Amino acid sequence: MMTLSQLLGRFPDEESCKRYLFERRWPDGVAKCPRCGNDKVHKIGQPWKWQCKKCAKNGYRFSIITGTIFQDTKYPLRTWFQVAFLMLTAKKGISAMQIQRALGSPLTGGVGSYQTFWYLAQRLRAAMQNEEFNKLMGVVEVDETFIGGKAKNRHVSKRGRGTGWSGKTSVIGAISRKGNVVAKVIENTDTETLEGFVREAVSDKVDLVATDDAGGYRNLKAKGYPHETVNHSAGEYVRGEVHTANIDSFWSLLKRGIVGQFHHVSKKYLPLYMNEFTFRHDARRQDVGVAFDRMMAYA
Repeated sequence: MMTLSQLLGRFPDEESCKRYLFERRWPDGVAKCPRCGNDKVHKIGQPWKWQCKKCAKNGYRFSIITGTIFQDTKYPLRTWFQVAFLMLTAKKGISAMQIQRALGSPLTGGVGSYQTFWYLAQRLRAAMQNEEFNKLMGVVEVDETFIGGKAKNRHVSKRGRGTGWSGKTSVIGAISRKGNVVAKVIENTDTETLEGFVREAVSDKVDLVATDDAGGYRNLKAKGYPHETVNHSAGEYVRGEVHTANIDSFWSLLKRGIVGQFHHVSKKYLPLYMNEFTFRHDARRQDVGVAFDRMMAYA
């Protein structure tokens, strides 16, 4: 398993970081312009930069970070890589404050404000979205939950009325046993929304779709899915291979991370944090170095 010191040894300076990105992005050399696809590009005098004369009157210049999360960055790539490593190896997540303490302290030769590391972490979370998603197969569990603090801890004006999840953010997830997890923020938990998520995330060749007894899943069997439920409201949590224990464990990890590390995550940024937790879950059996390479490929 790769350590932080090994990562720093692998990338001792900016030049090594740039060479790594170049080899990951263009293993056979720069063949096309990233803007227009023109195959006539020319290397210019500046290091790691090329020019396309087709899509701009005076020539369009681009570099190894054009079109990536690193584009226009003012921060060293080596710092980006260190932040990525810390995020990948923190099972319950790591806050920008913790990253600043680890990398930004003058005592360790680092620089950077809380805002700097928050920005880097958010951009990296955006890069963790799986762009090679395949629909889940095998035995798949689907469940929804609600993210947010207890009503009694919110200001009176924001407590709202109604059920215990009033004012919280609805999320839904699906997990393939011994496989990957897919999760997203949803506006409500009606039948149309839940069925739409299942169609989006689960293959029609799945062996079993296991859910709780929420009414929004009641038509799945009629839609062709091999669907079975457990009746949580009656105290039934397992019936043979029908249960939602794995997706429930993922929700527990997500909630513990938000409460313990980040303390509060707004609805606006929650999808980014869910990217992080799903990416880390799917990479849990991989070496950190392999997960790092995959993350940089998404970037």
